[in-house]
Amino acid sequence: MLLDAAGKSISERQRIPTPETPTPAAVLEELDKLSKLLPGFDRVSVGFPGIVKRGVTILAVNLHPAWANFPLQETLAKRWDKPVRVGNDADIAGYGAIQATGVELVMTLGTGIGAALFTNGHLVAGLELGHHPWLLGKSYEDYLGRRGLDKFGKKQWNMLLKEAIAQLEFVFNFDHLYLGGGNTKKINFDLPANVSVVSNESGLLGGVVLWRDQG
Repeated sequence: MLLDAAGKSISERQRIPTPETPTPAAVLEELDKLSKLLPGFDRVSVGFPGIVKRGVTILAVNLHPAWANFPLQETLAKRWDKPVRVGNDADIAGYGAIQATGVELVMTLGTGIGAALFTNGHLVAGLELGHHPWLLGKSYEDYLGRRGLDKFGKKQWNMLLKEAIAQLEFVFNFDHLYLGGGNTKKINFDLPANVSVVSNESGLLGGVVLWRDQG
């Protein structure tokens, strides 16, 4: 999606399926196709589903091992001859969702579990909640990611999510929790007053703020 300087969309959202074997080469080829559908951009923000440090993708458990230590930011900047910033996808979704007041936690429910923590609008970098041990030595992702949903079914998945929300409030003392990702559509219980579901477009709209918060 193309955004203006205020973070408002000025184009339709474009989507291309992730390659069946999502190696860096295969994904970059699809990103080239996307770039041609969105002409006229002067800079690029990229949300990546894994650990990112200084534009390098460190680990992507749910994508492909070849993304380990891949210089995605530098590669795209050279490929498209534009300034590029790459960040964790949950972090960028958070930029688009938060109100920049107090302690705000963002959790995305999809193939895996993404998470981002903000204090007064500033990102606390490096949070990887999805892989943190939770119950019986298994991680949040084992229970609340796609494999957990497939294993336990929708009813138990909702019970586990409700329990996780209560536990996370004890851990982070958040003022607000934002839930995003495709599996939020499967939530069937009433959320607490300080928890809300946000649109998947927040992951796109937050791309502008990625440039503001990091200079």
